[in-house]
Amino acid sequence: MVQRKIIKIAESLCNGCGNCMIACSEGAIQMVDGKARVVSDMFCDGLGACIGECPVGALTIEERESQAFDEAAAKSHLNQSKSSKIQLRAEKMGIEKQELRLIAPCSVTFNKSSDVGPERHKRKLGSSSQLSSWPIQMRLAQTDAPYFKDARLLIAADCSAFACPSIAEFIKGKVVLIGCPKLDETGPFVRTLAEILLENEIKGITVLYMEVPCCSNLVRLVLEAMKKSGKNIPFEQFICIIEGGVSKVDKARPDS
Repeated sequence: MVQRKIIKIAESLCNGCGNCMIACSEGAIQMVDGKARVVSDMFCDGLGACIGECPVGALTIEERESQAFDEAAAKSHLNQSKSSKIQLRAEKMGIEKQELRLIAPCSVTFNKSSDVGPERHKRKLGSSSQLSSWPIQMRLAQTDAPYFKDARLLIAADCSAFACPSIAEFIKGKVVLIGCPKLDETGPFVRTLAEILLENEIKGITVLYMEVPCCSNLVRLVLEAMKKSGKNIPFEQFICIIEGGVSKVDKARPDS
């Protein structure tokens, strides 16, 4: 144990936005039961890069006796093996690890027809489903699934399919991944997506999120995953208005 500076989180103030978790490049902060927590002192370098990201002032730096910062342990924590991820998914689903491999996502051939241009999201596609892969939940994604090769991704908020009448137009020609930045564990979300980006040549990413403050955090999660993967992938974002309309966000990427 050593006397050093380390992050302190006031749980009573934390609103569960996840901004601090995203800002922590060592993975010391994770969301647990909707609150940000330091999962291990040895992962926190005490520099406070996360403090400025908290909108409610729940983070401070305190000096106390704790484990020394272990950079190697932090890196190991961030780079979990595929085997560990498979086991974690199996535990969450309450099944044996070998059984999880039997639930491998199916792959359906993409429709390779050309669909480009600024008006593509206004075209009518008919009533047939445009899904080309399964499962679509980020927490169930198999990062080495064959359909991720040379794919374009649609990363959408869970609620968007129910609020966006033109959802099929966004899905067409893309591999779909969905999640909720408010309810999902943000650490695993970022790590899973970063591994998908790292292991595959992803051609583009479209993010579709709802017109509510917490949902816009989906963009930050995606950008953080890109940062961790070390790849600069073409990126666009759309807001789904609760009344059903969709608006493209024509602005620079927010700081990740």
